[in-house]
Amino acid sequence: MNVATETARQPMARTTPDFDAIVIGAGVSGLYQLYRLRELGMTVRVFEAGSGVGGTWYWNRYPGARFDSESWTYGYSFSKELLDEWDWEEHFASQPETERYLNHVADRFDLRRDIQFDTVVTSAHYQEDGRLWKVTLGDGTQQTARLLVTAVGVLSAPTLPRIPGVESFKGQSCHTHNWPKEPVSFAGKRVAVIGTGATGIQTITEVAKTAARLTVFQRTAQWSAPLHNSRVTPEEMRNIRENYADIFARCQETVGCFIHATDPRSVFEVSEAEREAFWEKLYGEPGFGIWMGNFRDVLMDREANKLMSDYLARKIRERVKDPATAEKLVPKNHGFGMRRVPLESGYFEVYNQPNVKLVDLNETPIERIGPDGIETSDAKYEFDMIIYATGFDAITGAFDRIDIRGTGGLSLKDKWRDGPTTFLGILVDGFPNFMMVMGPHAGLGNFPRAVEYTSDWVTGLIRHANEHGKTRIDATPDAAKAWTDHVLATNDGLLFTEVDSWMTGINRNVEGKHVRKVMRYSGGHPAFRQRCDTVAAAGYRELSLT
Repeated sequence: MNVATETARQPMARTTPDFDAIVIGAGVSGLYQLYRLRELGMTVRVFEAGSGVGGTWYWNRYPGARFDSESWTYGYSFSKELLDEWDWEEHFASQPETERYLNHVADRFDLRRDIQFDTVVTSAHYQEDGRLWKVTLGDGTQQTARLLVTAVGVLSAPTLPRIPGVESFKGQSCHTHNWPKEPVSFAGKRVAVIGTGATGIQTITEVAKTAARLTVFQRTAQWSAPLHNSRVTPEEMRNIRENYADIFARCQETVGCFIHATDPRSVFEVSEAEREAFWEKLYGEPGFGIWMGNFRDVLMDREANKLMSDYLARKIRERVKDPATAEKLVPKNHGFGMRRVPLESGYFEVYNQPNVKLVDLNETPIERIGPDGIETSDAKYEFDMIIYATGFDAITGAFDRIDIRGTGGLSLKDKWRDGPTTFLGILVDGFPNFMMVMGPHAGLGNFPRAVEYTSDWVTGLIRHANEHGKTRIDATPDAAKAWTDHVLATNDGLLFTEVDSWMTGINRNVEGKHVRKVMRYSGGHPAFRQRCDTVAAAGYRELSLT
């Protein structure tokens, strides 16, 4: 008997569902979870809001969008044939290349036949009498499944700023997440970009190349470091392919599943000259080494963090010619690494161009947006186009947009009102047969590396339930509380918890997201996998399987 089977021995499971499993989302997580569930012989339907696969890499087609994980660590590792046949073009792939890659995966493994595109899931309610999930779609139709798996992404619920008059602007405007598929030209245009996070930095750098006038509205300056992207030569690709096993093994060893590992030394164990030389080396190397491969105490010790922040502030002042503009670009409200570190390709030099102006919203906040442009406390600006790089309702936002209800009709949004509670970031007590791939409190990091592990764990749990005749999978309240308490403890002493950011659940454009909450597990992916493996090895006795 399996989760989708009706038998006389399970009188409560009377209703035959439309599918064994429903998966929400056809991005990196959803594609892989579909592949794994098929291996169990299950009938699966994936519902995807977009018209194509890719998730983040389908929607975020704004200019300059690209990885800041090394491409060859980001691709799937589960298929040797896939690794052998795909050549990465750049060390940090652009959005078009990544979208092509995910389409190649979907075609190679014939995944599209189980995906329903242009379909928004509006609600998912657990039906206790039938032990199944009833999923309602945007057109009002309903489908049922024994299992519900969310693959909705971490940054997939875009938010617009809460500024009066946003809808009144007559020119072209859009959020970076909802970028048009057709080409957009900035030539000869007066363009505004609101927001200077990772997305904003990539967008600004590209728009500045051709816009007649670019005005950047910055609320929070960022500690950004060079990406140092380059093409992958045929010889490099051959070397990468020969060393994939070692590359993925390296990713398994590190805290964030990147190839970069924390340096075991303290900032204070080396001389000033050695420290500066080490930081110069990191600043000149590609990728996240400067964040993930820095001294062990940079993200925990205030004085160590100040030394690193001072180093980067000097770099900004060296690269930006106007001292007043440079000072606006030096963060004042947080230290290096306390927020997600954007990687850039000539971002600071943009402000040396005569067609670019920086407006510090801490000095002159936006008061309203009108038909012709933006009005701050001291000036009016006319624009042909406004780009909102204003971020996402991160981690829990995509869940909040679906009316998910468990036993007794309890909504997930209400359950998480004071902060998420989960078991392993995968299950939620009181929401049977509901599993999250990359939910809150999961082991985050280099996304596909974390996705493959979590999806494999979910698949193993479902296989175990099938083999043991279990039709109801749930977390216990005690297990969920213990894991949530552990997640909170892993964040103790980390400086990022003291700063407002999406990593601490803050989004002032969303009602109720004004109080810091622990949204992520910070114990490192090796420790996360060890804990999950222990649960599986013990036969999932910490769960309620009936």
